[in-house]
Amino acid sequence: MSPFLIDNSWTLFLDRDGVINHEQVDGYVNTWEDFTFYAGVKEALKIFACHFKYIIVITNQRGVGRGITKPENLQIVHQQMVKEIEAAGGRIDSIYFCIDVNADSINRKPNTGMALQAKRDFTDIDFLKSIMVGNNFSDMEFGRGIGAKTIFLPTTQPEVTGPDKRIDAIYPSLIDFAKSL
Repeated sequence: MSPFLIDNSWTLFLDRDGVINHEQVDGYVNTWEDFTFYAGVKEALKIFACHFKYIIVITNQRGVGRGITKPENLQIVHQQMVKEIEAAGGRIDSIYFCIDVNADSINRKPNTGMALQAKRDFTDIDFLKSIMVGNNFSDMEFGRGIGAKTIFLPTTQPEVTGPDKRIDAIYPSLIDFAKSL
């Protein structure tokens, strides 16, 4: 059972790599061929669509800023990802990405610039009625920075088992969190 009492006025913020899809070890998801959904993610997004007002992806994409990932390929990855999620009955309301390479960029997680962009586009988002799901401490710090609840998925850091002041709950996968709602 979820530790949060949510209703359909809440916003779900999701990291991409390590949450929705497998991260590339020592690299980036440069093309759609590099993108692999985690098992159960499409089902999870269908469940989330019934519970959350907004579902927003917040993702650092430094590979574009470094010239490794082509911007047009990032767009294709996001378009295909959304298309497959929608075909499975789920939805993503918006995707915000930061290509900046410098950690001090306002838009690069853990900084909160992408959340502020989302709030400008969806003015009724209440950060205190939001959940951030991620697989890194920068995601958890981003969530804390906006006042959101935080869910940690140990997909790439299995050694993290809690407790940690940055984490409200830990689930093995996105589908496990979705089934808890």
